[in-house]
Parts: sequence; C-alpha cells; structure tokens
Amino acid sequence: MDASMWIAKTGLDAQQTRMAVISNNLANVNTTGFKRDRASFEDMLYQTVRQPGGQVGANAQSPTGLMLGTGVRLVSTDKIHTQGSFVTTKNALDVAIQGSGFFQIQQADGSIAYTRDGSFKVSATGQVVTANGARLLPEITLPANTASITIGENGAVSVEISGGGAAAQQVGQIQLARFANPAGLQSIGQNLLRETPGSGAPQVAAPASPGLGALSQGSLEASNVNVVEEMVSMIETQRAYEINSKAISAVDGMLRFLNNNL
Repeated sequence: MDASMWIAKTGLDAQQTRMAVISNNLANVNTTGFKRDRASFEDMLYQTVRQPGGQVGANAQSPTGLMLGTGVRLVSTDKIHTQGSFVTTKNALDVAIQGSGFFQIQQADGSIAYTRDGSFKVSATGQVVTANGARLLPEITLPANTASITIGENGAVSVEISGGGAAAQQVGQIQLARFANPAGLQSIGQNLLRETPGSGAPQVAAPASPGLGALSQGSLEASNVNVVEEMVSMIETQRAYEINSKAISAVDGMLRFLNNNL
C-alpha cells in the first residue's frame, strides 16, 4: 500500500473515532450529571530520511532535515469536568453539587462507585438509593413516618416526623469524595465512575469542606454538553473525514495513471 494511502487511512480512523465521541456527547445531552468527552490524538512515528543538523556538505549542515510522518492515532479520551447548569426540580431528594466532588455509591459487588447524579430515591426499607437501587454511602435510612426531608449545604440530612410536632432530627450525613485527577476515573455506565490508579485515591469529607462543593437541595446538575459546540465539532469532523477520503481517491488516481501510461 502506498504510504499516502496508509496515512490517510489513519486520518479516517481518527475522525471516525472523534465522531463516535461527539455522538455519545450529544446522546447524553439530557443525562443528569454527565460530563462530556474529548478525543485527543497524537502524530505517529516519523521516518527520518535526513537528520536535522546533519552534514550535507563539507561545511554545511541541514537546518531542518527531512522527516516524513506516518499518520495519526488516538491517545486518550478525556472527561471534561466543568460544572453543568442547575435544573430546579423542588424534589427533596434531588441534590446537586456546587463545585467539585462526587457522591459515593455502594455497588452490588461491595465496591464503591462515584457519581454527580444526585437524583436519589427511597427504597422499600427507607434507604436512600439511586434510580438503579444502589445505596448512597454513608447509608441513610429515613423513618417510615417521615413528613419532610431537609438536606443542608454541608450534607446534614434532617427529617420531620408526621403527627409528631417534635423538632427535626438528623438521620444522616452525606459525604463527598474528591480526586487529584478526576479525568482519570473510569466510566462504567449508569452515571457511575470507578477509581483507577490514574485518578488517585479518594479524599472523603463533608460537603462545603475545603476543596469540596456545597450541596443544593431540590436541584439537579444538568449535562455540561454544549449542543452548539458539539454540532460545530461534528461538521469539522465530517469535513476532515471527507478530505482524508479524497486523499485516498487522489492517490488511487495517481497510481492508475502510472499503470496506464508506463
């Protein structure tokens, strides 16, 4: 295969991958707490025909050299953890994080996952859980006769008992986890992220502590996907894909010309 065709082929693969990332961003534009992805690429190894600074004569050196690139490849997909806008729901168990931090979620296998999705529910046993039934950590259990729930900016969860008349009582404390490199967390679906060696170990503390965001009850954090920006990126990707395919067609035409005329 001609080197130009191979280089253009790597360009097609790169733009196809970027389009997949953009499509996933657009598909999750309404997903609570979703953080958009960005595909990052790097150029591949170069074929050095003449080294920069190499001798080209008795008293002359090549100022730039001669190096031929071999294409592009995907190096990473990065989560962009910018703050999403807030959507007011007035639901007592909807909680948004204003700032950094993640809710801790107990998985079925005993491991802990992390999320920015604060749309919590109450299970049949009164425990605060996610929409998929996974428990929020530390565990919070609401009394059966709970009349109202109050969640403070610092994560303190208080309830008022129906028919009681007694003062509100605290039944739990929400804690948040932060990571030195949140972009290193692994996405596992269901709005959940998993700790990896790249993210570092979690640092757990109460909301509104130094380095952690405060909680806002009755609100949810929307996706941070900007539809207009993604549409512009999609058009740019489409044009780049087309020009790489035209490069393959051009090389094919050049080779056909040689076959027909030599």
